Amino acid sequence: MKATIFFILLTAVTRSRGQYHYQGLMNYLENRMLAMEERIALWQEQNNRYSSDLKEFRQQAADLLGKLGKEHDKLRSDMEGAGARVDRVEREMDYIETKNPPKPCVKAADKMVEQDVVVKEGKKEEFFELSVCLNIVSSLKAMKILKRLGSPKGVWTKDARSAKVYVFNGTSDNTLYEFNSVRELSASSGVSKGKQITVPTAWNGTGHAVYDGFLYYVSESSELQVIKYDLKNGLVADSAVLPMDDRSPVYQLNPETLVDLVADEDGLWALYPAGDTINLAKMDIDSLDIEQMWDTACPRNNAEAAFIVCGTVYVVYNTKPPSRSRVQCVFDVNDMVSSGEAPLIYFPRRYGAHSSLKYNPEERQLYAWDDGYQILYKLVLKKKLWAIMPPPEE
Repeated sequence: MKATIFFILLTAVTRSRGQYHYQGLMNYLENRMLAMEERIALWQEQNNRYSSDLKEFRQQAADLLGKLGKEHDKLRSDMEGAGARVDRVEREMDYIETKNPPKPCVKAADKMVEQDVVVKEGKKEEFFELSVCLNIVSSLKAMKILKRLGSPKGVWTKDARSAKVYVFNGTSDNTLYEFNSVRELSASSGVSKGKQITVPTAWNGTGHAVYDGFLYYVSESSELQVIKYDLKNGLVADSAVLPMDDRSPVYQLNPETLVDLVADEDGLWALYPAGDTINLAKMDIDSLDIEQMWDTACPRNNAEAAFIVCGTVYVVYNTKPPSRSRVQCVFDVNDMVSSGEAPLIYFPRRYGAHSSLKYNPEERQLYAWDDGYQILYKLVLKKKLWAIMPPPEE
């Protein structure tokens, strides 16, 4: 009997303890669920707030983009209007310059540099023997864009004694291309269609000249060496080292060109730097000896190229970034060009800046290379004033 009572009491105690532990577990789970529900509610509240803020931000961004689009359209319209006004002003300036050209920088050849040759000073009449050509550039008559091929910088030129055209692609190479005519070059799809000519040493810059079947170029070496190359026979006919120590570019806007060799009616010339100005040397076309040297007083700053017509140097200037090229400094070796008749010539607006300008005296044309474009400029010439009226006696 006692055992039965003890068993009953033990069973009751065990059930009581099990119910107590079960109730504690349920309470713990309930509390955890409540905490999770609170966190989910907080997350939903924050998510709704973030969604509202994002929606508001998107609306503000859309409004700003719309305003920016309108401002951009207005700015573009203003720029187009300003461009049209600038073009109109330039046309008016061209007309005014044509009617009343301002006086450019012109210096008389009052000082000669003696180097390797002896030059005696004398009256102006004594210098007339240098040139029998008495023309001066009056204006540009026409411009023709032939095509675009090759690098942004280069040279194309025509031998005045033949119909052949020569293309120098880039500012440093030893291969040039020969075409039988301008028409053949125009019809070609690239420089590689021409006859390849390889010279012994690479050239420097864009200061090459072709005259009477010979190529004259400055070799890319430690010395300023002029090479005379026979284009027909493929041989070096002669060479000479220029007695110049300045390794600065002759034109500031074309830093690759140290010396510019030029051929005109009077033969071969060399334009080279001397401090802040450009100097000129007359070279013997056969022996490459320097015959005479001049200080043109034309500044190198902002100069991009130059050409020579009848012993008169025309230096072309531009800006950086490029705008309109213009002849702004004129120097005549015979001192036959007065400041009143020296032209200030503006070139038509083009693509960039001239890397080379090569004059052909037979055609009276400039062969220009402009940002890879091959351009022809037709020149209008007139007689120099002193060729019509003799200079005053000194």
